[in-house]
Parts: sequence; structure tokens; C-alpha cells
Amino acid sequence: MATLQKIRNRGKILIATLGLALFAFIAEEFVRSLSYTQAESHQRVGKIYGEKINVQEFNAMVEEYTDVVKFTQGINTLTDDQLAMFRDQVWQSLVNEKLMEKECEKLGLTVTDAEMQDIINNGRNPLLAQTPFRTAQGGFDVNALKQFLSQYNEVITNPDINSEIKAQYTQMNNYWKFIEKTIRQQTLNKKYQALLNGTMVSNPVAAQASFDGRTNEADIYMAALPYSSIKDDEVTVEDSDLKAKYEELKDMFRTNEETRDIKYIDIHVTASEADKAALQKEMEGYAQALAEGADPAKTVREAASQVPYSALPVSAKSLPHDIAEQLDSLSVGGQVGPFVHNHDNSINIVRLINKVSLPDSVEIRQIAAPGNDMAACEKTADSIMAALAAGADFDTIAKKYDQPATKTWITSNQYEGQVIDESNRKFISTISNAAVGSNNKIVLDGQGVIIAQVTDRRNIIDKYEVAVIKRNIDFSKDTYGKAYNDLSSFLAGNPKAEDIEANAAQAGYTVQTRKNVSSTEHNVVNVRSTREAMRWIFNEDTELGDVSPLYECGENDHLLVLILNGVHDKGYMAWDDEQIRSFLTAEVIKDKKAAILMEKMNAAQSIADVAKMEGAVTDTIKHITFASTAFVSKVGASEPALSGAVSKANKGDFKSGVKGKSAIYAFQVIDKKKTDAKFDKKQEEQRLMQNVVRNTSNYTGELYQKADITDKRYLFF
Repeated sequence: MATLQKIRNRGKILIATLGLALFAFIAEEFVRSLSYTQAESHQRVGKIYGEKINVQEFNAMVEEYTDVVKFTQGINTLTDDQLAMFRDQVWQSLVNEKLMEKECEKLGLTVTDAEMQDIINNGRNPLLAQTPFRTAQGGFDVNALKQFLSQYNEVITNPDINSEIKAQYTQMNNYWKFIEKTIRQQTLNKKYQALLNGTMVSNPVAAQASFDGRTNEADIYMAALPYSSIKDDEVTVEDSDLKAKYEELKDMFRTNEETRDIKYIDIHVTASEADKAALQKEMEGYAQALAEGADPAKTVREAASQVPYSALPVSAKSLPHDIAEQLDSLSVGGQVGPFVHNHDNSINIVRLINKVSLPDSVEIRQIAAPGNDMAACEKTADSIMAALAAGADFDTIAKKYDQPATKTWITSNQYEGQVIDESNRKFISTISNAAVGSNNKIVLDGQGVIIAQVTDRRNIIDKYEVAVIKRNIDFSKDTYGKAYNDLSSFLAGNPKAEDIEANAAQAGYTVQTRKNVSSTEHNVVNVRSTREAMRWIFNEDTELGDVSPLYECGENDHLLVLILNGVHDKGYMAWDDEQIRSFLTAEVIKDKKAAILMEKMNAAQSIADVAKMEGAVTDTIKHITFASTAFVSKVGASEPALSGAVSKANKGDFKSGVKGKSAIYAFQVIDKKKTDAKFDKKQEEQRLMQNVVRNTSNYTGELYQKADITDKRYLFF
């Protein structure tokens, strides 16, 4: 009882303690949950129909696609620009796939495994012909595919098969999965398109109208009062006019993504006069060394030339254009430079060491002399050379050593412009200078001995042994440091946007404007390596009038500072946006001019009356049809309204007050006739359906607006 009483006495304290403990537990779980949610949000590359796209998921798709590109093109690496392009393609493909899945799910459209198997067995899908599984005639071979798929697991799980072969099988299997997935998606798209097209049918009345619209022609005498005959300042435009026009044309101003306006200072750092003078002096030293007989290979290497020295003579086409154009004016031993080439901002020296006539292409077959060491290889090679000299057949000797001796063309493109080692230099030099039919023993230092027989030589051209020193005219660290410090000092003294704009010109800087920056752009104001600047522009915490940090970007040669100047949410752009307002103003001015000219033309009773009016232009226009837009050369515009009005008029009719894009028109129909074309109802209905298919193929644009797509790729790439 005493214990129970103690508990009762301490009840309030105990309950409070338990409450605090429980709150701490709940708070801990809440913080943990919040941290996870924030971390997940930070890994989100976008959202489609509310479905979150994780960056790892997106990267896996990009890797899948780039692996396909590498496999099909036989390359190992991609440039940054290529990667950016492929990311865009993968994102667009993902969006289209999600849009289609959403629609097809509502309609119950699917592509079954049985349908896929039928497509594969049929073999007529164009994508199948792009796989490695092909017949000798180039068509798709389903049996080759089945054989590969049956072998795949066996190869991958077999410990006796080397990793290189397994990697090849894995690469091919991944490629096939990609093709299969693409065909499935392609087939689903076709089903949806077919269903959409099936909701629209042609009919005999529409077919006849379409035919008549193409084949009924009219010739007219036209008189026009161009809008340009009234000066812009003769009409008054009020905000109410602009708002009314905006409502009329509102769908034109819809945007599917947020854009932002910026003002910016971009400094492109270039070499100073002191930098140029220092480089000129350095290059003069290299020029003197070459002229005095210094080792060209060593001198070119020490000068850090962009064009490596080749001990092999090379064709002019393999050299930069500004270097190649110097060769004709140089004799052997001649030298030119240092000279500046502005196109690539370089300073250059060219010394012609030798000029020879050599084949651009050499056909050879070869035997690698076997042996346990170089001495044994040379002994075997000497034996082969002796046998060939005695009249032995090359193919017979090759077969003796289990070698195919296949004829192979070696072309200049395969080695020119590359840094090659001494063994390759010796090999190429030997076969290039050897006569057709000759057998040549080539000792490749430490690598073996080759017997090469030259079987053909083609396209004898001039080749040059040339020492080239090409250097970019770059800025120095001091020059870059001064540019950075000067801009930093200016920004420190002008921390606000209005200060920067007011004082930039006096400090020697130009504030530029860039409107409607999209987060899908890869570079800000066309400067590379500006991802951090893009993140700042679209950061939720960046407010109008904010000034960015100073970004070092480009090829480490740009300094960039930004001011956020405008935000345009996705949806309808505002009527008073500067660009929208400018467009609306032009349209309202045109409307008001049209009203003035329309009233003026209403008094006319004939085409002659209009032709006499001040500012009128006249012309005869022939072969006008409803289906094709009339072009009025006197006003320089295509006028669909004129085509429509003419098609409804009879021969001899006078019509006035036709409002066009560039003028108010009146016309007299001189003649109406029909072409010799014969009406074919079936053909005409097919033509109409083709137009329907063309028009409905843009359905993804309509679906895109409903999908509430968020694209945050700029945060990651």
C-alpha cells in the first residue's frame, strides 16, 4: 500500500516525464521522416503526372541509351555536348512514354508478349534490321536472335569463359533489351494513333469540297490599301485595347515551363598586350632554335605545340588549314613565323624539313614471324624472306604458321595526326616506300618481326615532314587576376542591382539583358560551365532584383554576374510582359489601321474607285484557289483571307473590305475556270485522311499541358 501511495503521490511528475519521453520519440521520428523527405526531394530530377523521377533512375536511363550509342557507333567515350544532347533526348522520350502510358491505361490499350513475339517473328520492324542478328542479305534473322538468347545465360555463368567475351555478350543483350523496349513503346504509340485516327472519318461531301478547293481557279484584278500607308503614330493604343487583344489571342501566350529574365555582366578574359608580347618573344626563341638546326621533335615538344611533331611525312589535309596553306610557298629547309592566325587565336611557326611523293593508300599482307624471343623471331623471318626470294608462295607460308595473310589497306587517315611510337613509324615508313610486290622484313623493337608484302599502292600525293609550333594566344594568371579583382571591387562598391546598372558603363562594363531564360538550356548566355549560375537563376530563394555571386565559368576565361530581372510562371504569360505587350501593340495598331482603311474603302462602288484612293496599290493575280494561299507581291504578303473571299465570288463580281494580314483588299473577278483534274472520291478521301493523321500527330502537345510536368534537371547537370 505504501508503494502504491508513493506512485499516486508522484503520478503527475511521472505522467509529465512519460509525456516528455513520448514527445521526444515522436519528434525524433518526425525529424527523421522530414530529413528523408528532404533528401528524397533533393534527388528528384522531375515530375510527370505527379510521379516523381529520381535522379538515379534518370541516370540509369541515360546510361542505357549512351551504351546503345557507343555499341552501335563503336566508340568508348562521349563529349560533354553529346551527353547533354542525349540527356535531352532521354528526358523527352521519358515524358512521351509517361504521357502515352497514362492515356493507354485509361483506354485499356496494351502490347502483349504474344504481340511482341509476332512482331519479332515477322521481322519487318525497321528497328530489327539495326540489330547484329541479320542474314547474309542484311535482313533480320530471328533464328540468330533465338540462338544468342539461348546462349546468353550459359556464357555469363560459365567460369571458363573470359571476362571480355562475357562483357561483349552483356553489351549485346542490353542492346537487344533496349530495341525490344523501344519496339513495344513504338507499337503502343501506333495503337493510340490508330484509335485516334479512327474517330475521324472522311465523307463524299468533304471530299468534293476538298477537290473543288484545289481545282477551281480564279484570276482577279486587285486593289489594296496597305496598313503601311498609315503611320503608327496616327493611331492611339490604350491598355484596354491591349487587354482585349490579349484575351482574343490568349492561347498564343501559353507556356509549359517557367522562364526568367536576367541582366548580366559577362567578361571574356583575353590576353593583354603584355601577354602577347611575352608569347611573341618566346616563339621567336623557338623559331631561332629551329632555324639553327635544333632537333625539331624536341623543340616542338618543349614548345607545347598543339600540333605534335610527326617523324613520318604527312599530307597537307591532316594539318590545320592555316598551316597547310603555308606549305606551297615554302621550299625544303624554309621556315615562316611567328605569325598570328586570328581565326583560331593562335601564333604559329612552320618549318618544312622534307617533301616527298608517297601513296595515300597501301595494300599489304603480312606474316608475324613466330619465336620465343627476338633472336628466334629474326631467325624465322630470315628463313621466310629466303623462301620468298626463292619463289615460295606467300599464302602457303602464311598457312604454315596458321596466319590468314589477308590483304589490308593502310591509309593515311589511319595514322596521320596521331602520336605514333617508333615501331609503328618504322612499319609505316617501310611499306610506304616499298615497291609493289616487294617483301619487307620489319623488326619492331622488342615487339616482334613482321614480313610485309606490298600488293598495291594508290593515289601518289605530296607529303611533308614539317615542324609546326602552334600556340593559343592565352591570357596570363596576372591578367586573369586583374580582371577578377577589378570586377570584384566594382561589385563590392555597387552591391545592389540599381547601383550596378547606374555605374557599370563608367567602370567600363556593359550590362546586357537576356529574356525568357529556360532551365532546360545547357548554358547561361551561351557561356559553358554555368550550371551554378543556372541554379541561382531558378533557385526559389532568388528574388527579383537579387545580384548573384561572381561566377568563374566558360573555359576558365569568363567572369559572370547576374541580376534576376523577371519571373514568368508556366501557364499564360502576362499581357503586360514587355515582349507580349510589344506584340499586342503591333496587332492593335494593325486592327485600328484596318478599321480606318475599311471605312475609307466602304465608299467605293468599283475596283476603279479603290485604285484611285491615296496609297492604293493594284495588281492582277492569277490561279487563285481556296486550297493555296494567294501571295500579293505588291504588299509582300501571303493572304489566306483573300483566297477565301475570291473562292466564294463569281466571275465579274466586285468585292471590297477584305481584311488581310498587310492590307485591306478589293477585287474584281476577271475569270473563273476549272483545271483538267478528274474527281476520284476514294483518292480524295484518302488525301483528307492523310491530312487528319498529320494534324492529330501533334496530340502529345495537348497531353503535355495536362501532365503538370516539372523539369529540375538543371540542378544536377
